[in-house]
Amino acid sequence: MTVIEFFGSWGTALALLGAALAVALSCVGSARGTGLVGEAGAGLLSEQPNRFAKVLILQVIPGTQGLYGLIIWFIALLRLGAFAGDGIAVLTFGQGIAFFCACLPMALGGLHSAVAQGRVAAASVGILAKQENEWSKGMIMCIIVEFYAILCLLASILTLFRLEF
Repeated sequence: MTVIEFFGSWGTALALLGAALAVALSCVGSARGTGLVGEAGAGLLSEQPNRFAKVLILQVIPGTQGLYGLIIWFIALLRLGAFAGDGIAVLTFGQGIAFFCACLPMALGGLHSAVAQGRVAAASVGILAKQENEWSKGMIMCIIVEFYAILCLLASILTLFRLEF
């Protein structure tokens, strides 16, 4: 077996690994982010349970990256033909690397932006605790972080749809 034949059999595996990392790392980031907010929110709710709805909104925000990762996973599997009934496409090593790289923006961006957004949302619970009418300022700060998660989502989507095999 030549080197080209050996690496040629790894293309599909690399594409699937990229898709799996997009969803897995984004979900790990979302779990960490929502957990951070949940910890901060639980402290506030022990003293002011009437603020539950606003705490819940803040906690849900870092969870969007997990959803974005799932979207990339679905698009990648769709592009590979996993839902067509003919089986997953066999890719060369180069095509697999291209697929893997297309999933990286969401994988890495989802992981890091969800944790960062969780920190911002957890700090926003502090705003809610001290000045309930000013909590929307914390929401705006969370949205700024969300913008970068959306950019990662778009980068992965646009790249996945431009790949040819």
